[in-house]
This record gives sequence, C-alpha cells and structure tokens, in this order.
Amino acid sequence: MFLSNLSIMGIINITPDSFSGEGLLKNGKVDMPLVLERASQMVKDGATILDIGGESTRPGAKNVPQDEEIARTIPAIEAIRNALPDIPLSIDTRKPAVAALALQAGVRIVNNVAGAETEKAMYDLLKAHPKAYLVLMHNGVAKDKDDGVEDIFDALDELARAALEAGLERSQMILDPGLGFGKTGSQDLALLHHLDRVVGMGLPVLVGPSRKSFIGTVLEGDAQNRLEGTAACVALAAFKGAHILRVHDVAFMAKVARMAAAIADS
Repeated sequence: MFLSNLSIMGIINITPDSFSGEGLLKNGKVDMPLVLERASQMVKDGATILDIGGESTRPGAKNVPQDEEIARTIPAIEAIRNALPDIPLSIDTRKPAVAALALQAGVRIVNNVAGAETEKAMYDLLKAHPKAYLVLMHNGVAKDKDDGVEDIFDALDELARAALEAGLERSQMILDPGLGFGKTGSQDLALLHHLDRVVGMGLPVLVGPSRKSFIGTVLEGDAQNRLEGTAACVALAAFKGAHILRVHDVAFMAKVARMAAAIADS
C-alpha cells in the first residue's frame, strides 16, 4: 500500500490565482506541456503522490464553476496518468461531480477540504469506490479561540465518525488537521506541536504546511519566501509521524522529510 511509508504529495495547481503562484492556467487554457513537465519533475524530485487542483483554496479566492473545474483538471489527470502510470494521483476538490470524473480517470485520493460541510454525494461516491481514499479535513474556526486544539481533535474524530456512518470504511479515510483553514496562527502552531495526537487516532494523516500564512507571521515573509519555515514544519510533521506531506518545493522538502523520519525511526 502506497501509504505504508512517508509520502510526499506534490502540488499541481491548474488555476490563474494559485495561493503560491504555481498556477498552470494561462489565458483560460491549461498549459498541458507545462503540466506534464511539472509532474515529471516532481516525481524525479521525490514526489510519491501528485495532487491536481482546479480551484484555489487560498483565502479570498473565487469559487470556480463545476464545469470549469472539470475542464481544468480532468484532461490534466488523464495526461498525467498516461505519462506517469505508476504514480498515485489525487484530486483537490470539494465537488462530488468533479471527484467522480477524477476517480474514473484514475485518481486514488479525493483531497476534500470541505470538512464538516462535505456533501452526502461525496460519501456515496466513495462508497462506490472502496479502493479510493477520502481526505477528512478540519476546515473552520475552533470554538476555543485561545487555543482550540482540543476542539479540533474532537472535530476530526467527529469527521471520522460521520464518514463511518455514511458507509465508508476506515481503510478509506485520511485525516488532515487543516493548517491555515479558518485557524489563527497560534492554533496552526499548536496543531503541529500536538500532531502526534492526530496520528494517534489511528488513521493516515496528511499535513499541508507549504508556504502557509502562519509561517509568515513567524518569519515575516510572503508566500514566495517561506521555504525555511515550511521546512521546519515538514521536519516536525515527519518526526511526529505524518503519513503524507503536501508541498510545493518537492526536491527540497523530500530530503527534509526523509532526514526527519530517519531520526524518528532511529
């Protein structure tokens, strides 16, 4: 199983307004040669999963109509699948219709950021694909504004229970604490500090700290100048036992994660 070891998930944003300026949509059209070049390079650099998204989830980003998101992502998934048949693929979407076509095109993971707002149709879709995985991400404001991590742990547990009640198997679930989604910087830092609590829930854990704004609050850098801060987060997450690390800078972060995991395993 490809989640048995630490996995590096490379981010492929097919958008004009990517959070970190990595968009591959030019003048309304997918730059497919560049998509394939980026995907191939990420795999060479150490990515073991590729996450394809057609809608930015950065703060303030506009919603993308379903048909447009499909036009951005599905041809890219098909092209990457043909070029790199052995690399597991993920679709970054909250829309069941997009996820359905992506699963048909060969993705293994639905990276769903909807959290507690996940549509019933998404659960029904994953029930029909028992070998696929659904990311259950905490997306929202914790009740306790001072810290909130206990509320987030409870919410993650509730997300897992809701998925089970909807008919999914535990073997299909991946937990994501949702760094940067509706949280204060101090809450993001506390979640990383206590990430072993999430790992201890017994499900694979995905962590996506790459270039997030909470890093900028500590190191005072914009999204393009958060490499060192991201590396610190990746190292800690790997040390704490995260299973998937979602990153932009694959070559650099793969080495950081591998070293941290080696220390943890020593």
